[in-house]
Amino acid sequence: MAKGYWIASIDVRDPEGYKAYVAAAKPAFEAHGAKFIARGGAVSALEGSARARNVIIEFDSVETAKACYDSEDYQKAKAIRQTVADGDIIIVEGYDG
Repeated sequence: MAKGYWIASIDVRDPEGYKAYVAAAKPAFEAHGAKFIARGGAVSALEGSARARNVIIEFDSVETAKACYDSEDYQKAKAIRQTVADGDIIIVEGYDG
């Protein structure tokens, strides 16, 4: 089964408030076996525009990635994130070749 990945591109408006999001999201990520591949490191925009913070999170499957997003724990964290940051989050199926 192919892995599932969250790819999040975020512009944080309130760094202190964003810390509350990170703390609130932690239980959802732990419960769904999330593995952080990239988490807010340096960004080089080669084409198009880029947001300041980019995160890639690996899950055992696309279904697990979606379940994490839909979980009650993450929905509470999402409500915090949306007040302190703007961004895009997508789920991508990994290559299983």
